[in-house]
Amino acid sequence: MAMKNNLLGASLVEKDKNGDVLWAWTYPSIDEGMRELLLQKCCLSPASSSVDKDQAQEIIPFSFGHFGRTWYYIMTVDAESSDTLAQVTYVSLIIQAKDFNPEKYQLLSKILTSTYLSTGNAAMMLQLYLSVVTQGSCEGRGGESFAVKNFDARQAYVATSIKDVVRQFGIESIYLYTALLLKKRVAVYHPNLTALQSFLRALPTLVWHRQNWNILYPHVHLAEAELDDLTTTSSYVAGFTDSSAESHANLYDIFVNVAGGTVDVAPHAKEGFGMGKIHKDIATLMVKCTEDEDMSDQAMIKEIALKTKELINNLKSLAVGDEELGRPVVTLDKLRERKLTPAMENFLFHLASAEGLVRL
Repeated sequence: MAMKNNLLGASLVEKDKNGDVLWAWTYPSIDEGMRELLLQKCCLSPASSSVDKDQAQEIIPFSFGHFGRTWYYIMTVDAESSDTLAQVTYVSLIIQAKDFNPEKYQLLSKILTSTYLSTGNAAMMLQLYLSVVTQGSCEGRGGESFAVKNFDARQAYVATSIKDVVRQFGIESIYLYTALLLKKRVAVYHPNLTALQSFLRALPTLVWHRQNWNILYPHVHLAEAELDDLTTTSSYVAGFTDSSAESHANLYDIFVNVAGGTVDVAPHAKEGFGMGKIHKDIATLMVKCTEDEDMSDQAMIKEIALKTKELINNLKSLAVGDEELGRPVVTLDKLRERKLTPAMENFLFHLASAEGLVRL
């Protein structure tokens, strides 16, 4: 059976000994807007004083991001030891794809950049790329091989530790859980891009029943095109390396400062984060899981998922038939019959909305 091909394109950016940055090659093509965005993401381009003010220009070996419906993966390598690229100091390979799988594209990038450094010929690299497109695999000049079939999306989902996240934020991790469960907007800040992305990609495991990593935008600049793209969706988890993102409260419902270890709810969103017994129980469960040294991250994810399933099933039991829609829905009237606290009533109704259990 042929493996699904999620590749969309590849590009090379080079920095020469004069410090000039050149967009050297693209296959099959790229529009000007995407090219400008990827140049900004590429660590070879001069840092702009208007974005990422806290982060001095540095070489980042591998990073990834999400714009529109495209995932991009950037590997940057030192080219000074290359015999075939005499005037080039660094090369960045950018792969565009439909799916989230950093480990898959990191290995493919490693093979492609190694081939380019040893041959200086983009056509040789393209042969390997096309082999992946047509056959689902390729083999590099050094014997290292790549096969799409070796990379399960679920492996990418659990590649970083949710236990580490909860250990850091403790009982306040319930804000992260609630924000993701209710499909809120989450902004995450860390001055180091690699640390930011490691933290960010663990968060969707808190709502494992959805298995949706497309809510992640792991590297966002405070630039008009990116903010416009971000705000086309009603819920997301966006990563920033610029601390001034915190001042843009219109972009988020909660702001997570990973470096500072704080979680702040935006004033306009406080009503949606009222806490009750359910929240306390789930927060206690998460913290207990981190205290169990023998419990794996996968086991912790399962524990949280079971608790979430129980919560959603209890909510579904309150649904009433809707003849027009032809399916049961949860109504505010039904919730009010339960004589819940205002905070719990609000939470459950918004959860029902997030799970598609209300009449829109």
